[in-house]
Amino acid sequence: MATRVVTVFGASGFLGRYVVGRLAREGWVIRAAVRHPRRAAFLKPLGDVGQITPLRAPIQDGDLVRAAVEGADTVVNLVGILFERGRQTFKDVHAEGAANLARAAEAAGVRHFVQVSAIGADIRAEADYARSKGAAEMAVRSSFPEAVVLRPSIVFGPEDDFFNRFAAMARLSPALPLIGGGETRFQPVFVGNVADAVVKALSDPACRGQIYELGGPQVYSFKELMELLLRQIRRRRLLLPLPFALASLQGALLEWLPTPPLTRDQVRMLKRDNVVAADALTLADLGIEATHPELILPTYLQRYCPGGGGSPLAA
Repeated sequence: MATRVVTVFGASGFLGRYVVGRLAREGWVIRAAVRHPRRAAFLKPLGDVGQITPLRAPIQDGDLVRAAVEGADTVVNLVGILFERGRQTFKDVHAEGAANLARAAEAAGVRHFVQVSAIGADIRAEADYARSKGAAEMAVRSSFPEAVVLRPSIVFGPEDDFFNRFAAMARLSPALPLIGGGETRFQPVFVGNVADAVVKALSDPACRGQIYELGGPQVYSFKELMELLLRQIRRRRLLLPLPFALASLQGALLEWLPTPPLTRDQVRMLKRDNVVAADALTLADLGIEATHPELILPTYLQRYCPGGGGSPLAA
């Protein structure tokens, strides 16, 4: 069998480490394209000696991106940011970065492209994040009409930025905010399921040109997610409704922090449900059974329990 080479952009991120591990087990030779290769050294033991090579290739740098994709069979773009800082804007990273990557991959003769986007990606969306994700999809599909687009809902797993963030907050605060009253709906999807979807998208020709929306087996309101979290960490906290207007005001202040817990753009995103569309292709269409959050959350939220352990409260 010929050697298969894949360049994974954003390989050292939350989702990236799972994608790299699964691709390594499938026998791919992996170029882990990241901003800081030394910080991606932890990826190497996920494969055999020489199978995984971290290399510096910020997605906005045309020369480095071209070098990273030269000779690759496939490109996977996992790059994403949750808030803007300096040159790391949604437009530069998501939209223009994806366009730069798609052009370079097309020029290099790359045969297949997988773009990991997000549910709600739409160039007409109110939130800057969602608009930039929509623009990224358009840019990729203009160069690669047969690219596979994967749109996950909130992704959960040991390194996630959702349950970990609110669990840490609950450890210190007597209350958790329910932005907009906590009615926004989500369909959390396990990071391992999303990584499996990437591998399937690379291996199954039937996936080409398709858009999949990836959600877990159950839809929750934001309030229900906070209640689930508190049961898992065995803590009782006040759930305090926070109107969108007040949350936006808080976001305007908090977004100046180095790692803001809330931004105005995130508040805008919370005005729209984050669930799989009724007519969308899903994990099931990829032959992947969605994993329930309650099977995974106890494996990594235990450290937030009183004393650092114990069983979750009964529902």
